[in-house]
Amino acid sequence: MTNPDIPTLTTPRFTCRPLQPGDDNAFWPAFSSEEHMRYWSCAPFTDKDKFHDYLFDTDWGGRTWIAEPREGGAPVFRMVASSPGEQVAEIGYIMVPGNEGQGIARECLSALITHLFHEEGFVRIFGDVDPRNTPSNRLLASLGFTREAHLRSAMKTHIGWCDTWLWGLLADEWPA
Repeated sequence: MTNPDIPTLTTPRFTCRPLQPGDDNAFWPAFSSEEHMRYWSCAPFTDKDKFHDYLFDTDWGGRTWIAEPREGGAPVFRMVASSPGEQVAEIGYIMVPGNEGQGIARECLSALITHLFHEEGFVRIFGDVDPRNTPSNRLLASLGFTREAHLRSAMKTHIGWCDTWLWGLLADEWPA
């Protein structure tokens, strides 16, 4: 089950590949966790079949990469990119619990950002993050994103009305 629109990306430690059967089992601990889904746009999943349908939905309009260790092992990180406009991409990501603090997100997102800018010709990449999501905001800042906006009560989610910070990065700000 390989999607030709999702090229495999490699980093020193990870292979970032398209979704495969069984990935729902690896990501269930993240997507069923109140803590990991706190700042997601939907509540944690309680039904594995509904989660499977969500994860493997082909109509959502974006692409998914799954990061797994190059030396083998279970997936550790999911990242997505969608394009709401010409040459503009929005990214998102979630870590499998127990893999935090190892630089995985930074390493894998760097590969995705490089690919989107240098191989696909995107001009702008942005992220939409709840201001209370300190690790995610810190990650985007460390990757060189600029916090461009603070939208108040921008989205109603399972935890109520939430603010959002919009982070942007331009192609000419990313190293060659």
